[in-house]
Amino acid sequence: MKLHLADQHLLNYNKDMERFKEIGKNDTRSGFGAGLHELGKRNKNVVGLCADLIGSLKMNAFADEFPERFVQAGIAEANMIGMAAGLAIGGKIPFTGTFANFSTGRVYDQIRQSVAYSEKNVKICASHAGITLGEDGATHQILEDIGMMKMLPNMVVINPCDYNQTKAATLAIADYKGPVYLRFGRPKVPIFIPENEPFIIGKALMINEGNDVSIIATGHLVWEAMEAAKELAKEGVSAEVINIHTIKPLDNEAILASAAKTGCVVSAEEHQRNGGLGDSIAQLLAINNPTPMEMIAIDDQFGESGTPAQLMEKYGLNADSIVSAVKRVMAKK
Repeated sequence: MKLHLADQHLLNYNKDMERFKEIGKNDTRSGFGAGLHELGKRNKNVVGLCADLIGSLKMNAFADEFPERFVQAGIAEANMIGMAAGLAIGGKIPFTGTFANFSTGRVYDQIRQSVAYSEKNVKICASHAGITLGEDGATHQILEDIGMMKMLPNMVVINPCDYNQTKAATLAIADYKGPVYLRFGRPKVPIFIPENEPFIIGKALMINEGNDVSIIATGHLVWEAMEAAKELAKEGVSAEVINIHTIKPLDNEAILASAAKTGCVVSAEEHQRNGGLGDSIAQLLAINNPTPMEMIAIDDQFGESGTPAQLMEKYGLNADSIVSAVKRVMAKK
């Protein structure tokens, strides 16, 4: 039987995506907690610090098993960063934990001066990031943190997509010497990255190879990009999906190669359009290979209170919006 073009694309999609099927759901913060606990067993120099949010950051297991290596800093985030910098000078590997809003906005001066400027080996671990924080509202839904952190010299910025990748990222950053910002969230999201998938800082992960458009996503939007690619395949559109878990350093080679192959790009992220992943990709393409591009991101707005699903729908951070952006950008080729 002769297959229609759309059928063939869907078969290719299913073949390419075989490794990335949903195997359950969990929050990415739990991936961090599991990774930190494992690190505690592996490396006696790993130290945990938390600003009165042990349960929210899932740092309980580490704190219970290694109390001599855990510091409850209280609601004093600036002091926590200072303590972490001091511990790093003493040869420890400190992992700080609080909400993303407090991990960055509240303590930017301390991070800039005491961690980034002096290249301290501090791991700034931030939960409840983005609009999927949900009902807590705009004051807690930081959507500027990636931009703030990526602009700091010496800072690595990582935004994993599911439980398994967050755990793997937590383990990987302990081996990296230097400042790292690790971003994750509260809602339960699909787990689809294989448990044994290597996490390489600065190396993009190809989810699905395609020829018509490059969908380059990070964090919670990777799953939405996969769902969008599935819908596009039904319409005969072959979408390449790339998971950019490391926003800085960016995998320039992977992005440029994909853009050159497909001729158009859609970026997708749970962050402000200004300063986010799309901003970095646009700059890269403008300098090296100007390419038609659309961005799925928050468009210069604060968030509001609502369920994560409601907010993702309202602000257009979902598969339907990605599909629409793909159609717009393909028309520009």
